[in-house]
Amino acid sequence: MTTFRKIAVLMGGMSAEREVSLSSGRGVVAALREEGFDAAPLDPGPNPGQQLFEAKPDAVFNALHGRFGEDGTVQGLLELMRIPYTHSGVLSSALAMHKERTKDVYRAAGLPVVNSIVADRREVAKAHLMEPPYVIKPVNEGSSVGIYIIRKGDNRPPAELGADTWNLSSEMMVEEFVPGRELTVSVMGANLFGKERALGVTEITTELEFYDYEAKYAPGGSKHVIPAQIPQKAAAQAMELAIAAHKVLGCRGVTRTDFRYDDTDARQRMILLETNTQPGMTPTSLVPEQAAHIGMSYAKLCRWIVEDASCDR
Repeated sequence: MTTFRKIAVLMGGMSAEREVSLSSGRGVVAALREEGFDAAPLDPGPNPGQQLFEAKPDAVFNALHGRFGEDGTVQGLLELMRIPYTHSGVLSSALAMHKERTKDVYRAAGLPVVNSIVADRREVAKAHLMEPPYVIKPVNEGSSVGIYIIRKGDNRPPAELGADTWNLSSEMMVEEFVPGRELTVSVMGANLFGKERALGVTEITTELEFYDYEAKYAPGGSKHVIPAQIPQKAAAQAMELAIAAHKVLGCRGVTRTDFRYDDTDARQRMILLETNTQPGMTPTSLVPEQAAHIGMSYAKLCRWIVEDASCDR
């Protein structure tokens, strides 16, 4: 495995998740320095190629979140410049960032998903496109940005979806709401263990209406229970499905797959929601927490991610 010395940590960027990315990046820079790397932050502006050319890193730790950072865009630039980088490559990043394309891949592999519709936000705002309860989410945002839950008895979807001030994706996914519990599973690629490994199952609970942006990143916004207090069979199924999702999307490095576990249903449904190809590395993030659960420190996790970097991912 190649060891790199000079690491540019891409962080910040232009997406709606800029502040989360900056928090992730600060943690990664500090951890890599602790591990002996010459690590420096790089906040991409209008000409990231020039910034990277001037920085001349041996490798890039990609701590960007959201559009332009985890949708295949910056991955394509790094491939073109032949700079080794972390996490997933161009195709898998693009597929996983678009929630409906992700579900298309899941469906083709026989993985369990619920029905969904993709439509323009203005159409979604006009009337119910499916019987409530359902969830509305942008097809290409992360961190639960722009998500609404429409309950039974709600007269119509939120009017702001049709407003001129809307600044997220115009393409929205309307998806069947799954009751039950929120679970997540992190997967590390094959380079460390000889095969992909699921690190554990975390249940996420919150006192807020649902696990939204605030619940994810505000101190005390959510509670993480690891290992999740669910039947052993359900936990094993979640870990198997997370590995399957990682593999069918062609992911590399670390991913995190989110689930709804419907234990209110006699079928005990385990439903895949999405796979995050660049999970958060903030102080409240789930991947570092799951790594710690198997005895891997935050700094060692960052080292492994860097040492896994390559081109042609």
